Amino acid sequence: MGVVTYDYESTSPVAPSRLFKAFTVEAPKVWPTAAPNAVKSIEVEANPSSGSIVKINFVEGLPFQYMKHQIGGHDENNFSYSYDLIEGGPLGDKLEKISYENKFEAAAGGGSICKSSMKFYTVGDNVITEDEIKALIKGSEGVYKPVEAYLLANPESCN
Repeated sequence: MGVVTYDYESTSPVAPSRLFKAFTVEAPKVWPTAAPNAVKSIEVEANPSSGSIVKINFVEGLPFQYMKHQIGGHDENNFSYSYDLIEGGPLGDKLEKISYENKFEAAAGGGSICKSSMKFYTVGDNVITEDEIKALIKGSEGVYKPVEAYLLANPESCN
């Protein structure tokens, strides 16, 4: 098994606190509403807390039917959260899991800087290339960008 670390940063016009809520505690409500062409539903085992399993079900026609995340933790004061993608989605036969650490920080001119650190744990001698990682990031924008647009259009959501 190999481990490849990749850091990624993006900006958003949405405040860090609202993005944090939309991608953690309010995700089961927000994602299917904001991204109905991608997310069918989200099922959370108990409260979304450390160790809980979250299953994201996708609409028909997408490359993946579902993904399961295991929550690592949430820090509401620092707008950061972590989780492991442990089943489904892009894992296939090549990846054992993908670990994510995400943080939303206030940007100087307003909005947020979104910082992500990803660790890709490969199976056996498999390797993952930077192009494959960039393709996975681009695919995740199918949820991220609609959620961002939803928050901009609905200023009362995730406050």
